[in-house]
Amino acid sequence: MEKPDLFSSTKEFFLFSVVCFFLIVLHLWIRYGEYKAFIVKPFYYTQVEVLSAYMKTKNHRRYQVLKVHSTQGHTFYTTTHHEHSMLHKRLRLQLFPNKKIGFLDYLGTFYVKSKIKEVYPKEEERKDRLFSFLFSQHHTEALKHFYGAIFFATPLTQELREKISLLGVSHLVALSGFHLGILWGLVYGILGLLYRPLQQRYFPYRYALFDVGLVVILLLGIYVWFVGSPPSLLRSYAMMLLGWMVLLLGVKLLSFTFLSMVGLLLLVLFPSLLVSLSFWFSMAGVFYIFLLLRYFQSQHSWLISLLVLPLGIFVLMLPVVHGVFGVTSPFQLLSPLLSLLFILFYPFEMLLHLLGWGGLLDGWLLWLFALPKEGVVSLLSSWMVVVYVGLSLGAIWKKNLFYLLCGVALAYALYLFIFV
Repeated sequence: MEKPDLFSSTKEFFLFSVVCFFLIVLHLWIRYGEYKAFIVKPFYYTQVEVLSAYMKTKNHRRYQVLKVHSTQGHTFYTTTHHEHSMLHKRLRLQLFPNKKIGFLDYLGTFYVKSKIKEVYPKEEERKDRLFSFLFSQHHTEALKHFYGAIFFATPLTQELREKISLLGVSHLVALSGFHLGILWGLVYGILGLLYRPLQQRYFPYRYALFDVGLVVILLLGIYVWFVGSPPSLLRSYAMMLLGWMVLLLGVKLLSFTFLSMVGLLLLVLFPSLLVSLSFWFSMAGVFYIFLLLRYFQSQHSWLISLLVLPLGIFVLMLPVVHGVFGVTSPFQLLSPLLSLLFILFYPFEMLLHLLGWGGLLDGWLLWLFALPKEGVVSLLSSWMVVVYVGLSLGAIWKKNLFYLLCGVALAYALYLFIFV
């Protein structure tokens, strides 16, 4: 029997959307009041933690660019002429906001001038001991930063970020729903094996999806909190939580109304996502997954998992991504294969690091990172991206438009990797 839709009618979904729209506007109005209060002050003090730091030179003067997160919840950039690294330090800053900081900048990540008033050494936490255990298994800074990123959401160095971008696997390194999905499958599978015999013997009336799912949701929530609740991971966790609840209610999960509902609820809770590129990219990625499943659901599951989804998402996302990030390299063609391998690599590396053998594959990873030397920049014009997005939305209802969409995306991929 087919599962019912999340909304019983178009009118019901429309009313839900209108309510969400007004809540988003209300939340934005509150944030705008906070913004106005922020920029009118000549200065004020705050405490921050330095997330990343790197040196730059301008007019023969060296300075340090800091990305920091304040106790008030803001993430912003600032600069200092201090030579010694501020990475992972806690600072007391005197901020000098001005009207050059726009409201949209305030919602996202902005730059503000500051003066360091005090530097606090970061207190050692349990996480730091885990970092030390992890880093001790690797001899190169690149791999220390790589594993720190995929396990604990720590920032990458600029050089390593560029290499990963040239390989087309930035989505594998930034903790997101892809990683949570792997962890859900792993933890749910292990706990399910332990739960099933107990259920059959002592409580056959219980529902495994609720009992085991609740434990997994709680464990993943602790993990998200432990790594600092990065925005991309937090919204993915919220999406997973809503998806689990929808499954428990017995309604259709793989639907565009569900995706729209999740997107609207996330914007109600976190209106700053309106200016978050990673949010819109993740929404686009899930949208194309749903679109591919809509028209290929009659195919064998192994064909969908191993071929349709990896290649389809890669090709369909190219025009969207290249509307913003134009870096192109032939090694990005490895992205679908590397994405598939990562599903095995991620839990395998977790096990190796727990056993103290985390450096076992270091040689292969260094070889992989050394493959791309340089790329070219090819941006897709904004109006073409708008037309492509419109075609994508139309493909929800018209199969012919879906085939046209695939043809356009494939033609653009051939143009990128052959003629650019």
